[in-house]
Amino acid sequence: MEQRQPERRRARKIWTLILMLSMQIWIGVTAQFRYSVFEEVSDGTVVGNIAKDLGLDKTMLKERGIRIVYGSTEPPFMVKQDDGVLYVRSKIDREEICDRKKVCVIDIKTVLQNPLEIHHVAVEILDVNDHSPIFPQKGITLEVSESALPGAKFQLQAARDADSGLLSVQQYRLSQNSHFRLDVKDRGEDRKTPSLVLEKPLDRESVKSHVLLLTALDGGKPPRLGNMTIIVNVSDVNDNPPVFSEELYIVSLKENSPVGTTVIQVNATDLDEGSNGELEYTFGNDVDAGIREHFHLNPLTGVIVVAGPIDFEECSRYEIDVQASDKSPATLNTEKSVVINIVDINDNEPEIEVTSFSNALPEDSKPGTTVALISVKDADSGLNGQVICYINQDLPFQLTPSSQSNMYSLVTKTILDREHKSQYNIKIVAKDSGQPSLQSEKNIRVDISDVNDNLPEFSQRPYIFYVYENNTPGGKIASVKATDKDVDMNAIISYQISRERELTNMLASFVNINSETGDIVALKSFDFETLKMFHFQVIATDSGTPPLSSNVTVNVFILDQNDNPPVILHPISSNGSAEGVEEIPLRAYDADIGYNGWLLFSLQEVTDHSLFGLDRYTGQIRTLRSFTERDEAEHKLVILVKDNGNVSLSATATVIIKLVEPKEAFAASDVKSATQDDEDNNVTFYLMITLGAVSVLFIISIVVLIAMQCSKSTDYASKCLQETNYDGTLCHSIQYRSGDRRYMLVGPRMSIGSTVVPGSHANTLVLPERKKTYMEVRIIIIFYHSWLTFFWLVCLKYETNKTNKKKGKKKAHTSELLFFSIDFSSFLEFHRGSKGEGLLDIQRIMIYISSLTAGTILRCNSLYFIIIPCLLTGDLKKSCFSCQMQI
Repeated sequence: MEQRQPERRRARKIWTLILMLSMQIWIGVTAQFRYSVFEEVSDGTVVGNIAKDLGLDKTMLKERGIRIVYGSTEPPFMVKQDDGVLYVRSKIDREEICDRKKVCVIDIKTVLQNPLEIHHVAVEILDVNDHSPIFPQKGITLEVSESALPGAKFQLQAARDADSGLLSVQQYRLSQNSHFRLDVKDRGEDRKTPSLVLEKPLDRESVKSHVLLLTALDGGKPPRLGNMTIIVNVSDVNDNPPVFSEELYIVSLKENSPVGTTVIQVNATDLDEGSNGELEYTFGNDVDAGIREHFHLNPLTGVIVVAGPIDFEECSRYEIDVQASDKSPATLNTEKSVVINIVDINDNEPEIEVTSFSNALPEDSKPGTTVALISVKDADSGLNGQVICYINQDLPFQLTPSSQSNMYSLVTKTILDREHKSQYNIKIVAKDSGQPSLQSEKNIRVDISDVNDNLPEFSQRPYIFYVYENNTPGGKIASVKATDKDVDMNAIISYQISRERELTNMLASFVNINSETGDIVALKSFDFETLKMFHFQVIATDSGTPPLSSNVTVNVFILDQNDNPPVILHPISSNGSAEGVEEIPLRAYDADIGYNGWLLFSLQEVTDHSLFGLDRYTGQIRTLRSFTERDEAEHKLVILVKDNGNVSLSATATVIIKLVEPKEAFAASDVKSATQDDEDNNVTFYLMITLGAVSVLFIISIVVLIAMQCSKSTDYASKCLQETNYDGTLCHSIQYRSGDRRYMLVGPRMSIGSTVVPGSHANTLVLPERKKTYMEVRIIIIFYHSWLTFFWLVCLKYETNKTNKKKGKKKAHTSELLFFSIDFSSFLEFHRGSKGEGLLDIQRIMIYISSLTAGTILRCNSLYFIIIPCLLTGDLKKSCFSCQMQI
């Protein structure tokens, strides 16, 4: 006995090794990794080392992580995170999981991250012989007629063993007797049915009853066994058994057929008469309870009907033994098989399982980046179980088939942009090929994380701010604002002033900026008389990694305030008087500009109001009549000079005029007058000749220019040009000279002599001396009413200027022509702050001229037409056109 134990153990090990080797060969075909473990092993039993089989060391395993995916229930196995060892989580009962299947495999998935990978692991549960064969009954009784012929069979109930394969029932043994032998029919799938076979005739008179013992043995080492007692009672003669019409019945049945559906009708006959020929149909003793729940057999008609739900996915084929028995006391029966093939219908929707990242997807992910792994399955068979998976939306994602069947990878198709869309709801559709097809859907939400890929953007480009002089240091003068399309830290913006270039650095030292709000404060008080404008660069930088930045130019224009009183410059003499002068020019200067520097002269005191007059704009003192002998020899004039500021500042000057009457002076005056008349007559003659020639050239030029320009563009719509630096349309401007500088006041229309009111938005532009030409503007002034008279006045002024120059008068007049070009470079240079940053739109000048003359502006490409209705006359007309020319 002790010698047998080592032999048994050795045989068991060899058998187990052969079994495992055969399973490993089979595993290589069906799964990526396969392990085996016996059922009923204790918790913690090692199944295999997944990390080792994948070629991962502990460091790499710790970085990537490993976990098990096993549907919605708790997996029977666990994996250690530190070494990747797969072990049993709890005891496994093979019979509970797989019933009596030959091969019991538990499929699990192992998921590795960074990058995401899924590996299928199949663990086969090996059976152990822990169950004994069991007969449905401990004993049965058979009634056998004494007339039964040798060879008659009597089917017995088969034993059942919960174990599978070789560990299930392998053989039957019958106790020693002289009349019966045992015949075993192997139906496959561990189904062996025993039958008693009569070997020699029975003699009821000698033996009325036979007691036999049937033993069932499994294939264990040592085998387990179960016993059933058979009592055979010998009855009287019934010598014809029933005969079926078919040797084998085969029928097809659709799954989901309703209860009561007729499957098939079996038919048998018996040649005996009376009760020995009356037949009754029953299921064979080998038909288990599960089949009886699905089908019902009518004992009288032999009709088999559906008694319960029929599901192809549960069982695709039924083999049922039907027994026909007569009603003789010594019953004879015959058994035939009915095979019912279940026809699959498309009644199962595809199932979708998603394994995705838990974190958001960066927006800079390259096309082809894996987002999730999709697996689909369908419990149906054939075309009903063939599944295709797709996305029915126009999204930057696509499904690519995997090397494994019914596996897909959800990958990016194009470059993502979080600023365009930060979240995607992807609908995965799985559709089978059945008729009609079934489909299922699964939604996957993919969040897109931000990447710092957007520069800060300023709300304006460039910024232009206006600040009054004499401002308070430390006060806010402007504010810039930038936005960033990114979010979180990538959208937090800080501001700073660029101090790279030396000149910019000096100007930028005038101001400081709040790095968080973008508010710009002045570090000093500005003086318009010393600084008209300055500009600097502001840099906006976000807080991303790496940070991105952009810059903008900030132009600051200093606005004048009336902080300088007028200063009287001329006449200046030691005794404050001038002698023998008929027209006395009085010159005054104000350091301010615009209305603040626009001076008006008025007489405060005068000895004789009928003798002297004062031009309120030029300060020219003129005689109003001829002197007489009764006039006093000395006159005193007190002149008040005041500016037009909101708070007016003024200065006074006293002029004493002494009259002299030498005869030589009167004679010289008569000669001078005669000479002047001759010269004027000559000038008039020449001007008339010039007028005719220029008129012809003017008309020809207008026709040619209009033809040339209109061939390029036909857009002659009259437009009211808008001024971008002031609210509304610029409607009035005034030019004047103070000292050696020229100024132009631009603002709302106002009457002469009025003051600037707060909020009028008037501004003064300084016109420097012209040095370079950056742009040539062509302007045609067309007079559609009495234009010839006005044109003559223009030309007359032109010739008068030339005559005055010959006489040596130092008055700056611009030659006035009907068709002319104007250089705006100095004006533009002041407005823009530097020569290279572009040219000012000539809208300002055109609006100014149009506002003075009530003209209409037409534009054809770069050619401007000012159509002037000549309703202005006299000095006002001359003054308006003179202002135009000074521009």
